[in-house]
Amino acid sequence: MHEVPEPHTGWTFLTNHARVLAAIADNRNARIRDIAAHCRLTERAVQKIIADLEQDGYLSHVRKGRSNTYRIEPGEVLRHPAESGLAVASLLSLLAPDEAGRATSSDVDGGSRASA
Repeated sequence: MHEVPEPHTGWTFLTNHARVLAAIADNRNARIRDIAAHCRLTERAVQKIIADLEQDGYLSHVRKGRSNTYRIEPGEVLRHPAESGLAVASLLSLLAPDEAGRATSSDVDGGSRASA
């Protein structure tokens, strides 16, 4: 069994949803366990965030054997009125710079990054 990540105290600039989305943009085949460790969240929290992102159309996945390959919808608009008109691709261009090139070319075929 894996230990629960140490909680963060104080405020941060990014939400956990943005962190999880950026981690997935970095590695489309990442396991929930790896995303949780990277984001310093529990696996249960990551599962909930992925479900939220999928429910609202920002993310989808294809099951391949025992693993998932995620697909981010780069054209989806961010939810908060202050970011009205700003697409997910714009956010990810800051958080996961390699995502900008992938969003336009390999997202169509569910492409993934070869090295994490």
